[in-house]
Amino acid sequence: MSSLITRWLDSDVGYSFRNSPTAIVAAAIAFVCIFCAVFAGWVSPHNPFDLTKLELSDARLPPAWYPDGKSTYLLGTDDQGRDILSALIYGARISLVVGVVSVILSVLVGVVLGLVAGFKGGWIDTFLMRLCDVMLSFPAILVALLIAGVGRALFPDAHESLAFGVLIIAISLTGWVQYARTVRGSTLVERGKEYVQAARVTGVSPLRIMLRHVLPNVMGPVLVLATIQVATAIITEATLSFLGVGVPPTSPSLGTLIRVGNDYLFSGEWWITIFPGAMLVLIALSVNLLGDWLRDALNPRLR
Repeated sequence: MSSLITRWLDSDVGYSFRNSPTAIVAAAIAFVCIFCAVFAGWVSPHNPFDLTKLELSDARLPPAWYPDGKSTYLLGTDDQGRDILSALIYGARISLVVGVVSVILSVLVGVVLGLVAGFKGGWIDTFLMRLCDVMLSFPAILVALLIAGVGRALFPDAHESLAFGVLIIAISLTGWVQYARTVRGSTLVERGKEYVQAARVTGVSPLRIMLRHVLPNVMGPVLVLATIQVATAIITEATLSFLGVGVPPTSPSLGTLIRVGNDYLFSGEWWITIFPGAMLVLIALSVNLLGDWLRDALNPRLR
């Protein structure tokens, strides 16, 4: 493992990372957020969703540095007496899982369709690109809101896992288009190069050419786009949860925490909504900065 890290640090991308303070800070922030989200059960001081341990008498307590605050609740409590810091850690885990899984699903669908459209051409290319145009004609949040709303209406008493599945599909169906168009454009360039023509002459099957020859050469832009789209997916999930059609209320994400705190924003309990909003901005900003660095690192003309 150490040798792999050493080789990566000595590579061009590793050198670019070591000489980019912005990328280092963004990576550190993203790592801390991901670590806390993954190990929420060990990192968080309380379990904010254990109803047996909630004290309504501790509801809407200010942060610990206020005179009325308690040291056991560093960032204060919400209207149900849940620890804000613990709720942030658990909420970030939900937002990150939904965002990452939806991006992975979008990448799989978009890369496959874009690769087929660019390599095959003809009516397949025309049909898939017109489908992309139709998807792009509608706002992404509107499509996600429609799908999530319809899914919740069709399965009102569905299990929590099914609700998460509907939310992930809703975000994925609005995100695959960019990957498909990106891969399609790169594939149109690659399929006319000599190594592809040589593979065809030697009798290599089209499927093998696409997977073994063309695909590795078109994945650079996809990696950059996927990194940036993780932040977009997290914000989309938070928006849907804020509107009440996201994750179930029993498993609130950052968007749900912001929606709950919004009712108390002008009554003095600002910490209930400000801290979840700051956490969402911090995650999205760090991921976006990493995506910008990766774009420059993978493109020699931008170094």
